[in-house]
Amino acid sequence: MTLCDRRMFGLCGLFVGLLALNPVSHAGDNLIIKPSRYSVSETIDRIEQAVTGKGMKLFARINHAQEAKQVGFDMPPTELLIFGNPKGGTALMLASPTVAIDLPMKALAWEDSSGRVWLSYNAPQLLRERHGLSEELAGRLDGVGILLDRAVE
Repeated sequence: MTLCDRRMFGLCGLFVGLLALNPVSHAGDNLIIKPSRYSVSETIDRIEQAVTGKGMKLFARINHAQEAKQVGFDMPPTELLIFGNPKGGTALMLASPTVAIDLPMKALAWEDSSGRVWLSYNAPQLLRERHGLSEELAGRLDGVGILLDRAVE
């Protein structure tokens, strides 16, 4: 390995290390990934309490790790909560029918290989960008991101 190769390898390692230190990630600026100080189940429990406390409806809670185990796979704890407000969501779908592919809202809690727990969810601006919703309509979902963030604090 030449000196140039070693330097390049070292810079790549440094870059990967710096990325790992970032506690909040944005995949394409539309997927929010935040650390949770709670277990996967506790994270989803807290979100469930927060959304029902705001009058939203729970559509499903899916335990992916449990389902994986039933078909012979070992998967770290991973749970998905599907929730929303049918009145608000319907207004968005009437404005742009393709929004239905992204609604109801989803919150994913998952554990990485080092045992850290993360919360992932689509940023509200995804609907505006992906489906051409007006700022006014898409802005109705801004509170959901705040609600989810508070649930893991």
